[in-house]
Amino acid sequence: MEWQLAWRLFKRELAQGQLMLIVLAITLAVLSVSGLARVSERLQVAINGEAANFIAADRIINSPEKLNPEVLAIADQLSLQHVTNMEFNSMVYAGDKFQLVTIKAVGDGYPLKGQVELANADKVSTQLPVSGHAWYENRLGGLLGFPDSIELGNIELSLSAEISRLPDGGFNPFASAPVLLMRLDDVAATGIIQPGSRVSYVYQFVGEADALKQFEQQAKPLLNNSQRWIDVQTGDSPIASAVKRAERFLLLASLLGIALACAAIGIAAQRYCQRHYDVVAMLKTFGASAKQIRLLFGLHLLLVTFLGIGLGLLGGVLLDLAITQYLPAEIAAYSPPYLRPILLGLSTGLISAFMFSAYPLMRLLAIPPLRVLQRQLEGLQLGMWLHLLLSLGAMALLGYLYSRSIELTMTVVLTVLLLGLLLSILGFVMIRMGHSVGMKTTNPFQLALAGLRRRARQNAVQLVGFSSALVLLLTILALRQDLLNEWQKQLPENAPNYFLVNIAPEDTQPLQAFLDEHHIQATDIYPVIRGRLTHINDEELISGREKRDGVEGRVGISRELNLTYRDSLPPHNPIVEGTFNQADDEVSVESGVAERLDLKLNDTMTFNIDNQSFTVKVTSFRKVQWETLQPNFFMIFRPAALAPFSYTSMASFHLNDEDMKARGSDLTANAAVLQLIQQFPTISVIDVGAMVAQLRQIIDQVSLSLTLVLALVLLASALVLIAQTEAGMATRQRELAVLRTFGASGWLLRAATGLEFALLGAIAGLLAVIVAEFALYMLKTQVFELVVYMHWPWWAIAPLSGAVVVAVLGMWRCRQLLNQSCSDLLKAG
Repeated sequence: MEWQLAWRLFKRELAQGQLMLIVLAITLAVLSVSGLARVSERLQVAINGEAANFIAADRIINSPEKLNPEVLAIADQLSLQHVTNMEFNSMVYAGDKFQLVTIKAVGDGYPLKGQVELANADKVSTQLPVSGHAWYENRLGGLLGFPDSIELGNIELSLSAEISRLPDGGFNPFASAPVLLMRLDDVAATGIIQPGSRVSYVYQFVGEADALKQFEQQAKPLLNNSQRWIDVQTGDSPIASAVKRAERFLLLASLLGIALACAAIGIAAQRYCQRHYDVVAMLKTFGASAKQIRLLFGLHLLLVTFLGIGLGLLGGVLLDLAITQYLPAEIAAYSPPYLRPILLGLSTGLISAFMFSAYPLMRLLAIPPLRVLQRQLEGLQLGMWLHLLLSLGAMALLGYLYSRSIELTMTVVLTVLLLGLLLSILGFVMIRMGHSVGMKTTNPFQLALAGLRRRARQNAVQLVGFSSALVLLLTILALRQDLLNEWQKQLPENAPNYFLVNIAPEDTQPLQAFLDEHHIQATDIYPVIRGRLTHINDEELISGREKRDGVEGRVGISRELNLTYRDSLPPHNPIVEGTFNQADDEVSVESGVAERLDLKLNDTMTFNIDNQSFTVKVTSFRKVQWETLQPNFFMIFRPAALAPFSYTSMASFHLNDEDMKARGSDLTANAAVLQLIQQFPTISVIDVGAMVAQLRQIIDQVSLSLTLVLALVLLASALVLIAQTEAGMATRQRELAVLRTFGASGWLLRAATGLEFALLGAIAGLLAVIVAEFALYMLKTQVFELVVYMHWPWWAIAPLSGAVVVAVLGMWRCRQLLNQSCSDLLKAG
């Protein structure tokens, strides 16, 4: 019986369009969430996949000794592809010339990701050097005079191709030896590798995400302290920070999309239940039991929910297919499984429909039969705390299902709670300020103020919805723009593509003269001195391995550091705390290392250089932007502090053929670099141009990712605005009928309605700016590590935009009511 009634009620209201709001809310909520999940997962996989080309694999194990065979057995069991490489330093000879090189001996299958780009032949190679041959970097050819062959240990290797870029070339300007690529099978014949030789074994792995995750769980415990597990987000690689920030942004945007979707469903559910107050009262009057009514509306709501979920999932799939058509081939090629987005969309529809409808549904079921005679009766008046608790619980559950991060989920939930409370208070107060003005209704403006005052509580709730949508929209828009601006500043068109290292002191002036002669604009020349940190506040430091072995002490950095000295701050090194070095016994420390070492201002640090120790005081912390591809250092001293020690220097510059031509030079960039190598054979020139191009390509893909996610959040924001506008239509219809009855003209009502919505939107925009600035401050300082600044144009643009958008939505929704005659309004009411 109840099933039949529920089905008949469902069909009738669906045909009449009365279910349109809640079905649309659930549909767009599920579509937004499943669409965001699908697009976000595709973009995350694509960004990480493209970034993995920087290490030529998905995962790497770097080891000074051969890897435990059990680890490789696990990889085979999980169907992971893997290749074994070796890296070591050695001298090569060509006639009477010799040069220290980094030997990269690679096995069959290398590279697992990315491609080896050659300066000649077919540019891109999928093959490796044949036995007895080697490929070389351009600077090695310049140093040796481009010979046909070289001697390496006991064998002679033919130089058959010049390397333009290796996918896992990495970026370490201090590793100055040029690279020679050869086959792993030829290493034994060289006779170079002996017991005790310093060799790095590099094991590269690729495979499906789930298999890689299982591999990490099983293989990591088998590694010792000298073996390193590496992925695209490990260390200070140029791409690591960009990938981490992009993933955090995508995750945050998706969580905010879930919050907006939940808000829309909550508004729609409340409207759905209010519309059925009279139906419940009549059913009770005709003798229906409480159980029958609960079952009837429970089934009815379930049918509505499943319809919305079905349409939403279909829309999510179509949205993904549509967006895929406009994605670059590199991103579109990645296609993660549909299962998680579908399950998340299904969970969103069920959880939000139940949790956000529970409170309105309880009020609906408690409607007394007497409401048939006294329509002002609303039955059970439960505290709003229950509705708030259920809503926040649903949001927290969905947020955790999506992000799998308790910290981020709680941050979003607490932020939403704080925003709702603040906006409710401020909105209610500001609307009540129109009390005295709103008593007179002789013109549209006063009539609009009267409407705001008369619906103060309802408008305060609407203000929360409008402002929340605008807050989230402004937050996502600002973060997207700030992230892009940050990356563009760090990697402008003239970003350095050549590094000069091992610059001897006597070569500094001649080198500067060479650069000036060829009009090459380089960075400052930075002295580089190797030193080890031994004590902090006279407390001797120990290594992480010693700490794990039970040794008591303060953990330090168990390797030598590259130190430099300057009289002034280098570019892209803003002081975050303290003042830059004023005295010779002071040091400025990079903020990340300071946090890692738990340093405070005025702490003392003792360094050992060439068996000499000296102590300095920490007077400032700097924020270093490592992605700039400019010389950067953990520690910066005063010149006098490091004067007793020998040093080499480094610099970087940008150079291409267009620059040389613009400067009136007949030389190409390669020819100028070759002259530099020949004139300064002891200076190592590192070409990172290919890496800069690849990094810029990754950032372009991240930019597209942010734009797509912003578009989906815009869709969710529009849903909340429409739902909020729809929520007050019944009350507004009755008021328009009364005003028409008392002779109000159509022009007066249209003008007053438009002004009322515009005022509501302007207030929402102003409040949104205030809260968005606060939210951005928290996110930039705690999550994204971006520079904090005020968005002053927003203070004019947001209220104006809010007024226009809300007024247009309101007038569009009220157009039929405003065009109806007085009798039509009374009949409809």
